[in-house]
Amino acid sequence: MLSTIGRGMAAGLAGTAVMTAGEKLEQALTGRPDSYVPARTLAHLLGLERPDRDSLARNWLMHYGTGAAAGVLRGAMARANVRGPAASFMHTWMRLATDQTLENATGVGAPPVTWPRSELVIDVAHKAIYSFATGAFADALIEPSPVSSVKRPAQKLRLPGFA
Repeated sequence: MLSTIGRGMAAGLAGTAVMTAGEKLEQALTGRPDSYVPARTLAHLLGLERPDRDSLARNWLMHYGTGAAAGVLRGAMARANVRGPAASFMHTWMRLATDQTLENATGVGAPPVTWPRSELVIDVAHKAIYSFATGAFADALIEPSPVSSVKRPAQKLRLPGFA
């Protein structure tokens, strides 16, 4: 169990690094500035005195911390034999929901349905990059549990990633 948690966190951190590289490339192409929503969300969660102050260190802590935490779930999915592209697709929406729940619960964010479509597309694309990279790492690092669906005879009849 601890091995799955640790490897899931590692997969999440690696996925966050891949997502961050994608974000920086996208920002270079579009001119979109850095977002400090993660920093502000963390500050509100911690009850800091000046929660709306931009902080690069706090931004990275929340960015990578959330990625590591969400990686634990993707690691558990891999252990349960919920693997491959279909699992990563499901994980994309969980990753988006994690951010949106925290940001909206603290009053920092706004519901995605209120965003300009271009911002929503960019955010979902980055979360998909994170989830597919995290999934690739998790699936490589974590073997399916022997008591999972991996032992079902019908499993061999299905496409990889569709448990």
